[in-house]
Amino acid sequence: MLPDKQLIKILTKTKILAKNAIEQAVKDAQEQNKHLDAFVLEKKLVEEEPLFQAIAKFYNVPFIDLKNKAIRKDILEIIPEPIAENHHIIAFDKDDESLSVATLDPEDIETIGFIRKKAGVELKVHVTTPTGLRDGSKQYHKGLKAEFKEITDEKKEGGDENAPKDLKELAQDLPIVRIVDTLLEYAILEGASDIHIEPTEKSVIVRYRVDGVLKDVMTLPKNAQAGILARIKILANLKIDEHRVPQDGRFKISQGEYKVAFRVSTLPVFDGEKIVMRVLNESAEVLTLEQLGFLKGPLEIVKRNIRRPHGMILVTGPTGSGKTTTLYTMVSILNTPKVNISTVEDPIEYRMPRINQSQVNPKIGFTFATGLRALLRQDPNVIMVGEIRDAETGEIGVHAAMTGHLVLSTLHTNDAVTAIPRLIEMGIPTFLVASTVNLVIAQRLVRIICPHCISSYNLSTTAIEDIEKQMDVKEIMEVMEREGVISDKEVKLGELLFYRGKGCNKCNMEGYKGRVGVYEILEITPETQDLILNHASTEELHKTTRKNNMITMLQDGMIKAKNGITTIEEVLRVTKE
Repeated sequence: MLPDKQLIKILTKTKILAKNAIEQAVKDAQEQNKHLDAFVLEKKLVEEEPLFQAIAKFYNVPFIDLKNKAIRKDILEIIPEPIAENHHIIAFDKDDESLSVATLDPEDIETIGFIRKKAGVELKVHVTTPTGLRDGSKQYHKGLKAEFKEITDEKKEGGDENAPKDLKELAQDLPIVRIVDTLLEYAILEGASDIHIEPTEKSVIVRYRVDGVLKDVMTLPKNAQAGILARIKILANLKIDEHRVPQDGRFKISQGEYKVAFRVSTLPVFDGEKIVMRVLNESAEVLTLEQLGFLKGPLEIVKRNIRRPHGMILVTGPTGSGKTTTLYTMVSILNTPKVNISTVEDPIEYRMPRINQSQVNPKIGFTFATGLRALLRQDPNVIMVGEIRDAETGEIGVHAAMTGHLVLSTLHTNDAVTAIPRLIEMGIPTFLVASTVNLVIAQRLVRIICPHCISSYNLSTTAIEDIEKQMDVKEIMEVMEREGVISDKEVKLGELLFYRGKGCNKCNMEGYKGRVGVYEILEITPETQDLILNHASTEELHKTTRKNNMITMLQDGMIKAKNGITTIEEVLRVTKE
């Protein structure tokens, strides 16, 4: 049965409510297919298209799928990009008598009438999906190489490049401004987490880190180097004439649907100054624990420990493994009017409402330790410390956990168990570690298989032999059987279906789109406390965790590989020590 007119109107007018309807469709699908992973259901994108097909049917207009549809530039630009973006409408085809447009809201008579008058022909109105509209809108932008060729050609035509120029003048050159703006815009469109601008002897190489992997995107002429550097330094409020020492800054871009902060770092290298910009999407919603990728059993352990009024929760892993995202997710769960939450971070990556966030500044002596000591005089319930880097911070943290505060922080260790000896090596007494640490989460990020080109396969004999050299297959099968991923642990590895992405336009032929965490969760039980108090070795701690059925990162990753979320190659790549 189709939704009533009022519901249709709400869904087409309000993106947020449409998103909620889609989330409800996922929940309904889960009820009917309880064996399917919720994450897989969301990533399959099966819920959006039927919803908007129903809207099209209700309004008696055609439905058009714009995904992968090439639109001629002259047709696309009949509707200017700002109008297309603000009114969710796009032109995709034209003949002598009519212009075909796709919209999310066929009731927007005012916009449709304006476009009809401007185009001078009749409009054929179609309904499309938000994803299709977004994909179509991307075609307003030229390919990155074409964009840069045009800009650099303009720069060559602009006069004598060898004429001496002030750095401020260079930074304001229109071609330089366009180069930097285009670099930033494409980084946002590509979903890059970092932009690297690297000077070499004869050119400037630009690389983006997408889904944790760096890739070359452009090589610029050497004569653009000084202007690009000056432009970015001005944006980040850095000293443009200082080239000998590293500098750090920050700036924001707010446009249309996104609000993005760029954290800028410069470093003097042999051929000039290298720039790295961390891209922080401030308009992104805080994820839930389920969206982070926790399995059902570990998820219950994490939720149970977040509800505890005091103690310490540690998240461990290398740089770029998603530790901060996990901490922010837990803090957002705890963030209610009944608690006072304070943080000491370096740097503050995302602003969170109703949370007192402070940033360390070693130049004035405001370190993690001094910040944490100050927070304890601010009547906090929950404290988040960006990182435990030294014995002083660690000791203040465990004392805070012991005196009635919930303390969240991170450590750099390879796995969850190693966090315990790391704290003890810092000089924190074993009785404090045993009595205050509630939970240790170790994590890595793996790339998600692109849902548009996913395919299944069976492992070859050679692949099985390689896997057996790198992991205990029998133990993996036992864990899979225990977690309900397979029905019989005696099944052969070669008989199981695994998945990979073939590569398509949606994922730039990578076979992956997005990332999710693989985790191991160490809950400090009375048995573990006794081992810590008795100075047990790391090996003894590992033996106990295996006996207590703790799922390791490798096992967690293999479960996700079997569920079609990631690939075996990704799991092995990120869990290698």
